[in-house]
Amino acid sequence: MKSEAIVSDTTQIEARSVGKKFGKFHALRDISLGVSEGEFLSLLGPSGSGKTTFLTLLGGYEPVTSGQLLLEGQDMTNWSANQRGFGMVFQGYALFPHLTVAENIAFPLKVQKRGKAQIADRVAQMVEMVGLDGHANKKPKALSGGQQQRVALARALAYEPKVLLLDEPFSALDKNLRGQMQEELRRLHRELGTTFVFVTHDQEEALALSSRVAIFNQGELQQIGTPAEVYERPANRFTAEFLGDINILSLAGLSGAPIELPTNAGAFDTLAIRPEHMRLATGTDTNQLPVTMRDRVYLGSKSRLLLETQTGEELMLYFDNGPGVPPPDPGTELRVAWHTGDSFAI
Repeated sequence: MKSEAIVSDTTQIEARSVGKKFGKFHALRDISLGVSEGEFLSLLGPSGSGKTTFLTLLGGYEPVTSGQLLLEGQDMTNWSANQRGFGMVFQGYALFPHLTVAENIAFPLKVQKRGKAQIADRVAQMVEMVGLDGHANKKPKALSGGQQQRVALARALAYEPKVLLLDEPFSALDKNLRGQMQEELRRLHRELGTTFVFVTHDQEEALALSSRVAIFNQGELQQIGTPAEVYERPANRFTAEFLGDINILSLAGLSGAPIELPTNAGAFDTLAIRPEHMRLATGTDTNQLPVTMRDRVYLGSKSRLLLETQTGEELMLYFDNGPGVPPPDPGTELRVAWHTGDSFAI
């Protein structure tokens, strides 16, 4: 899929038809996109989709095979990583084990040959900013995984880079700690206003953190947009299915049913509806589709109902588990409904 960059007066980084080959293997094909100053852009996709490769090209850690990279209008395609001056947070933290927290944070400032007093002030500021008061003189091995990740963030941000690149920084953390670090990253982004480019394979993480999401698959850019845009109006079937549960129905199988189709349905073969937008029908609903209840999965506050249409297509919806309102039993004949505006043809 050919991608086109959206460039505005606030565009800080621009990729123009960027490609990357390793031997005969095309890791990236014709990637064009713009990153606005101060935005939080997530690069999302499955393993091997090209998202991390694109991040390494942005950082100058790998040369591009084709295309062009610009920083504030200047061609940076052949600049080294040092010339670009971006901050980088790696998946494995990459802390110096023989240095203390303070010394790790101070390292890039010493490389820049800043004065001792300035370094000390900045390190103290960063230690407080990432919530590591009382840990400045500890070595990394004395810290938890979340604390080590905070050190990595503080070190990358200490010299105030224009852009911070983050390569799946929370993948090694447990679920609760990961959630805490996500909130921490959101706070830091709000406070600093630095441009963040963040790689993840976690759909919920990308949707929760980002101002925009760029979705990659097999080395190609599938879609870029706000979290709501890519989730509610995916550009293609891959994006629709990758971003969460989705019901996809053949338009041919809907013939004869009282269904109001979206205006663009004539150009497509299938209709998609997110399960949370589908419900058990009442007599007043416009769109009604007969189904048979096949199974249910208890999820605590909700149950996931697994259904089958008269043409044999499977779909699901979520049912609120409330007192005195049990979900229907398997084998029950039902009708499901949805608002036309919540459906989209793909």
